[in-house]
Amino acid sequence: MSHEQMNPTIEKIIDNIEKVMIGKRNVAELSLVALLAGGHVLLEDVPGVGKTMMVRALATSINANFRRIQFTPDLLPSDVTGVSIYNPKELEFQFRPGPLMGNIILADEINRTSPKTQSALLEGMEEASVTIDGVTHKLNRPFFVMATQNPIEYEGTYPLPEAQLDRFLLKMKMGYPDLQEEMEVLNLAQKIPPIEELTPVINLEELIGLQDEIKNVFVDDTIKRYIVDIVNRTRGHGSVYLGASPRGSIALMKAAQAYAFMYNRDFCLPDDIQYLAQFVLSHRIILKSEAKFEGITAEEFVNRVIASVPVPVQRLVK
Repeated sequence: MSHEQMNPTIEKIIDNIEKVMIGKRNVAELSLVALLAGGHVLLEDVPGVGKTMMVRALATSINANFRRIQFTPDLLPSDVTGVSIYNPKELEFQFRPGPLMGNIILADEINRTSPKTQSALLEGMEEASVTIDGVTHKLNRPFFVMATQNPIEYEGTYPLPEAQLDRFLLKMKMGYPDLQEEMEVLNLAQKIPPIEELTPVINLEELIGLQDEIKNVFVDDTIKRYIVDIVNRTRGHGSVYLGASPRGSIALMKAAQAYAFMYNRDFCLPDDIQYLAQFVLSHRIILKSEAKFEGITAEEFVNRVIASVPVPVQRLVK
């Protein structure tokens, strides 16, 4: 977490989300990193910790079109993307858009649905478009998916394949609130739900403007080399079955640009990479079963990698 001064517009959005989300500022912050970088988020957590509330608050704060898709084993790809229906009056097929055609999409319990339906969502995430009956429909900007999945031990889940996990810029957990935060949650629950009183703090055009500005954040070659060194170190390690791909390197750079922008900087620092690496890389790594047996998690492994890679001495002047 950074102690720098945050960009006032970003701070307004996070403060707005905090009116309904108690004690989850880092989750709001990381979600905004992904949204601003044009990526998507995978939240792995148990039901009832406020994932839906978080995404609704984010959508309301930027005046975006919010859609929730509840994934179930019988959900069809057309239930997600939309369908062409024949109109006998017009004598032609007309496209009925599905819930994927919103701006901010909550894909709830994505690992409860079949791989075929999962891939319909993931095509939209990757291509920013969906193809139905041979016709390609572009998705509107901004387009941001926050998918939630239950921990894998739950019954009746279809784990996302590694290639599909790679589509998410960040993966994180919300976790349970602490005692004081949960008391505050109960206090809020006694009143009018705060989500009903939330109002937008910026509009979609302003948000798209912020997304475009992020591309101008400077990434020095020393930082790029640092990213590549970290990602490369995940590949040949004895504990790892599969390391992070070049898509992981790109994701880490884009996330760092968004994070630097959020803190009013027009350049990236090694600190940005160190903070974001576990959220960007841990879901792109498959550990060998021996490492898992020893109790090593992907997050711990990424942190060990960061500790082992020399931090570059960066020139702060461009």
